[in-house]
Amino acid sequence: MAKFFNYFFGKNQTPILCWFIACLTFVLSEISQHKTFGDIAFIIFGIGLLVVLIFAIYSFTKKKWLAGSLSLAIFGGTIVAVIFYGFITFFIEQHQPDNFATNLKIPENIPLEEALDTRSDSLSNETNFQLYNSFQPGLYGYAFWTTQIESGTIYLKAFEITQGYALSADRLSKSSSVKVYNPADGVMKFGTTSHFTIYEGDWGQPYAARFEVWFKPDNGGQERKLVEKNYKIEGWQR
Repeated sequence: MAKFFNYFFGKNQTPILCWFIACLTFVLSEISQHKTFGDIAFIIFGIGLLVVLIFAIYSFTKKKWLAGSLSLAIFGGTIVAVIFYGFITFFIEQHQPDNFATNLKIPENIPLEEALDTRSDSLSNETNFQLYNSFQPGLYGYAFWTTQIESGTIYLKAFEITQGYALSADRLSKSSSVKVYNPADGVMKFGTTSHFTIYEGDWGQPYAARFEVWFKPDNGGQERKLVEKNYKIEGWQR
């Protein structure tokens, strides 16, 4: 191990190569905007910068002051550049309008409900679903009433009605998950304790969406859709 460590970090090109790989994967992940590749690229980026930092420390222990200083400068400069890039990207996104709902029309020939502003404590006499507004447009909670059901988890899927586009598909199932279990014959009520977000669209641009309640049994059985409803919603203003 010591020989490998000395061989690997004894080369002055090590930090440059690792820095180049780290930066390249970061840039490619930003271009592709692919979630899985982005997660992998983030790990590679972190490992690459860690190698640069270790090389700097190693160089200082070997009294290679120039190599250590340059490596430390590369490490610190890259961190500062990434933070600066993050601030700039965040600022641009906050001021860039979301045009998802600009040209969408709400169909007139379908049943369409609106999310309620206050939660009701009443019980339905059948399987039912109700969407609630949170403190800002695009933020929602929900209640779900169900008859006898085995232990498991319910979660939401949502789709823009006219185009069938899946809304917040990479986050909604997790942020809307609720554990359920009703061994009795009567109806029980379940619901979210915090809000979830629909990111597509902007404030003041309502559109029609279909919300589906899906159930995943704890026993590993097949997931199934329990109920669906159409709602007029707005996306969260970034």
